[in-house]
Amino acid sequence: MTWIDRLQLFNFLDLAAIALLLASWQGIGLVVERSGRRKSVSTLTSEYRRDWMEQMLTRDPRIFDSQILGILRQGTAFFASTCMIVIGGALALLGNTDRLAGLAEDLALGSGLIVVWEIKLMVVILLMVDGFLKFVWSHRLFGYCAVVMAAVPNDPDHPAARPRAMKAAELNITAARAYNRGLRSIYFAMAAAAWLLGAVPLILAVLFTLAVLYRREFASQSREALLVPETDPATTPETP
Repeated sequence: MTWIDRLQLFNFLDLAAIALLLASWQGIGLVVERSGRRKSVSTLTSEYRRDWMEQMLTRDPRIFDSQILGILRQGTAFFASTCMIVIGGALALLGNTDRLAGLAEDLALGSGLIVVWEIKLMVVILLMVDGFLKFVWSHRLFGYCAVVMAAVPNDPDHPAARPRAMKAAELNITAARAYNRGLRSIYFAMAAAAWLLGAVPLILAVLFTLAVLYRREFASQSREALLVPETDPATTPETP
């Protein structure tokens, strides 16, 4: 059976649903990362990452900074291992057609052609693989950031101190961007699992995922907290 024959097993609504999934997966990333005046939480925290490296210059000792970076690396390692577990479980299911057919029957959808269920699971696997690769790259970038941070001279007035701190900041921001992309891949992999129930559940799951991501980046309490003006009450003149 060729790929054209396999595509003919799906109706127009199925193809539209998977197109919506892929477009939403990439589209929300562009909206979040290239936000204009209305900045996303990810964009706002990037500015704080630069400020973090500025503060690191005069912090002595810098154990606090290394601890924070270690926590960030632990997060990427955790999600990378989670992706591996999911990928392994899905591949094991693909290798056992009887169990896959039983899953279809348990969902009360009938067994049908087993290749249909395999393709649906492959979409979930591919998204999880993308997430795994993003987390691994993020983990490495945080490691590069740690090396550059360690190379920042202890003397903040050293001519190489601030340039190296800014290099560490950009590495940190790039690592965070890869981390967020990995999370989005996981979100949409979970939405893609709804395709096992049909095209309409997939469309609803994608729209729900989009709404959740948009709210967290542009309409959440965490964003409002980041936008609170940073003024010192002691230096603010009192209103008569």
